Amino acid sequence: MTSSTPGVVSAFPMRPAQRLQELPTQFFSKLVRKASEQIALGHDVINLGQGNPDRPTPPHIVKALQQAAENPLYHRYPPFSGFGFLKEAVAQRYKEDYGVDLDPETEVAILFGGKTGLVEIAQCLLNPGDVCLVPDPGYPDYWSGVALAGARMSFMPLREENGFLPDYSALPAEDVSQAKLMFINYPNNPTAAVADASFNKETIEFAAKHGIVVSSDFAYGAVGFDGQRPLSFLQFPGAKEVGVEFYTLSKTYNMAGWRVGFCLGNPEIVRMINLIQDHYYCSLFGGIQVAAAEALRGPQDCVHELVSVYQGRRDALFVALDRIGWKAAKPAGSFFTWLPVPKGYTSESLADRLLEEAKIVVAPGIGFGTHGEGYVRLGLLTGEERLQEAAERIDKLGLFG
Repeated sequence: MTSSTPGVVSAFPMRPAQRLQELPTQFFSKLVRKASEQIALGHDVINLGQGNPDRPTPPHIVKALQQAAENPLYHRYPPFSGFGFLKEAVAQRYKEDYGVDLDPETEVAILFGGKTGLVEIAQCLLNPGDVCLVPDPGYPDYWSGVALAGARMSFMPLREENGFLPDYSALPAEDVSQAKLMFINYPNNPTAAVADASFNKETIEFAAKHGIVVSSDFAYGAVGFDGQRPLSFLQFPGAKEVGVEFYTLSKTYNMAGWRVGFCLGNPEIVRMINLIQDHYYCSLFGGIQVAAAEALRGPQDCVHELVSVYQGRRDALFVALDRIGWKAAKPAGSFFTWLPVPKGYTSESLADRLLEEAKIVVAPGIGFGTHGEGYVRLGLLTGEERLQEAAERIDKLGLFG
């Protein structure tokens, strides 16, 4: 007989589902814990290891939410697949920014943030044992969706000599023949690489030839430097036939906590995403949908200003890095930098030393996959002065002679 006394642990057997045991380890939870320990000890920690935008949501978007929250219309359950005005708004934005025509009703699904859709698409398309092509290094939540589907990952190495683009001709032929889904992500997290038109065209041809659905993660689509706008996968002929693109407001409009994203493109995949979400959710709070539509349809000056801020931070950081002898290529997009570790270090040992001795948080490349080893990721998510200070602290460690 088990005890019901308060404070006494029951012997009742809890048996978690196998899928929970197969989820990948959250590597970055350890990073957060280490950083939190240093902060708790009273140290001035410069956190460059996370991808959380540091600037506030633009005021006109916040005001739109405040006004909509007072409207009783939005105090009820929204339509399961979301309001039409938000789907129309993202379709309009894609038309203006990329020249892409989207049918709001059949080619747009509203998501609880882009991350949700990236996990859901694997559950929509993959059966146990199926193969998914995944970039390495890559965003770890791709792994989560594949694991929940019980499928198998085949990794596509992203190497510096190839511009951190996958080489489709070098992938194992057996895995390619069995693959049903693949992820691409440009501008890239973590490498900050961008993709050109030829790569997108090659991806569409590769996917069509082998019957593989393309999942384009376009989270950093608005963040391109030196006057260059990143290319949307959907801009290219045949893209809608073979895949979808995931877009989010988190980075473009500093709305990470608002959890608004979209799955765009192939109507059948959009239908599947809406179907699975019907069983999970009842769409976003209507007031947030109003504010999201205002972000997409309203003035875009805030986006241009944000990109300018990131470019200024990038340039300030790289002047400082060059001064201390840490050589790397400037990123062309995203708000990350991808830096090679000095000789004698692994990505994790360097990250540990930077935290312990310089009180700087960076993300070890190994956390993004085996081909991330040899690099660390730094985010441009603090002001120019703090980035310069981070470089000065690193210089005192004598890592670069």
